[in-house]
Amino acid sequence: MSKKRYVLVGTGGRAEFFYGAMARDFRETAELVAFCDINTTRARYANQLLQQKYDHPAIDLYRADQFEQMIRDKKPDEVIVTSVDRTHHHYIIQALELGCNVITEKPMTVDEHKCQQILDAVERTGKQVRVTFNYRYAPHHTKARELIRDGVIGQVTSIHFEWLLNTQHGADYFRRWHRDKRNSGGLLVHKSTHHFDLVNFWIDSQPETVFAFGDLLFYGRDNAEQRGQTSFYNRATGNEHAKDDPFALHLDQNDNLKAMYLDAEHEDGYQRDQSVFGDGISIEDTMSVVVRYRNQAMLTYSLNAYMPWEGYRIAFNGTKGRIEMEIVEKSYVNAGGEKADEGALEGKKITVYPMFDKPYEVQVEEQAGGHGGGDPVLLNDIFGEPKDDPFHRAANHTDGARSILTGIAANRSIRTGLPVQVDQLVHFYDK
Repeated sequence: MSKKRYVLVGTGGRAEFFYGAMARDFRETAELVAFCDINTTRARYANQLLQQKYDHPAIDLYRADQFEQMIRDKKPDEVIVTSVDRTHHHYIIQALELGCNVITEKPMTVDEHKCQQILDAVERTGKQVRVTFNYRYAPHHTKARELIRDGVIGQVTSIHFEWLLNTQHGADYFRRWHRDKRNSGGLLVHKSTHHFDLVNFWIDSQPETVFAFGDLLFYGRDNAEQRGQTSFYNRATGNEHAKDDPFALHLDQNDNLKAMYLDAEHEDGYQRDQSVFGDGISIEDTMSVVVRYRNQAMLTYSLNAYMPWEGYRIAFNGTKGRIEMEIVEKSYVNAGGEKADEGALEGKKITVYPMFDKPYEVQVEEQAGGHGGGDPVLLNDIFGEPKDDPFHRAANHTDGARSILTGIAANRSIRTGLPVQVDQLVHFYDK
């Protein structure tokens, strides 16, 4: 396999997952040649980590307004996009038009208009977009796909999917840029894109009709005031009012967060440690969604971002029985610890209930690495020499679109109070 050249745009918390893997495990097949970011202090810190943590030579740095120049200078094969969600489409489309393939962090983008622009650009350029759905690669998720594919419970007719974000990880979305829906599309796009993609992947179908409710019922100043809170602050670091707040994030107490965000504030004013009970939060923390799929299966889905534990419960009902999954994940703060802690398992259980037989537990062997061992498999799929995959876990732009369109349709339903037909949101070229 020949060595490919890569550049990366957006050197925040998610970027190290990609550049760290290239520098540590894939030097024979992947060459990282440049970073690009709106914040040069943050980009310099990524370069510092590259050298000190991974013993990799420093690479060239470009400002965000030099993105096109970077591609012309470095002539990469692939562009990795890990910037703020609302800017994904900008870099994806530019990279495609300049002749590069793209690897993008989820969600592919945040609304149907930007999604259509990406679909149009792929059709126009003939280049490829890869969306990094690492949850597909988690062994327990692959096992669920295998059980359904093999007809263990017959035809899947309905799914109940309950996801819990706890008061560490869940709260983190309300401290940072994700709290503004214009940036992230809200949790139904930014976070639930993983979950909606898994359903598409598991049942080999796509969403048709979506109806949803959602609201901000726990975080935000108004909710805190209704619960009797009287002391408020804008940001936690260095603030006496945040000293005893269990929801506060103190950037000066974590070397990585300090270098990546606190020391970089003077350039763009971005504060990573805002109060989760402040003003200006425009995303929901409590969501319920109902989806009808093209194959007639139905999904009931809930996401709550202030729970006492982190994980999820899933039930698949079929014509020959039922599968139940319960997964408990280790909580984390993005960029606040080791990458292997993201999606790390604390407990899992998969039980099959045949219609006319005794239930039995399905054993799944987990591997080292984040998301139950799924991350190393995904990274090899991207940067190494991919192995034959009977489950077809690699996700393209169509998969990326179909996952976010469930959340985008849910957002529209929340606004209008009406069901939304997904096919009316965008035009696909590969139906």
